[in-house]
Amino acid sequence: MDFKLLLGTFLLVFFAELGDKTQLAALSLAAGHRGGIFSVFLGASLALVCTTGIACLCAGFLCKVVHPKYLNLGCAVLFILLGVASLVKFAWTSQDFNEPQKTEIIEVEQKE
Repeated sequence: MDFKLLLGTFLLVFFAELGDKTQLAALSLAAGHRGGIFSVFLGASLALVCTTGIACLCAGFLCKVVHPKYLNLGCAVLFILLGVASLVKFAWTSQDFNEPQKTEIIEVEQKE
């Protein structure tokens, strides 16, 4: 077993998962079901193990067809594209980047 790879993978996934939507969903489920903390932990852990297993199996098949160098390059490009898409979505929906909203001034008549 390659312990350097094991530790590197653990650290990468650990820090990538901190504070993400999956972790927040698990927090919400555990808080909403008293006594179900272990069930939520086990369910979330099994889900992460399954999705990671699927990724590793896919990598095993893809490495037979595509050189690992190109797989790494493709993953890097995909991460960059997802980051750019997130930034574009943020800029598109953020009030700070949109044109200022025009406000109408409503004059109120004062009674004399």
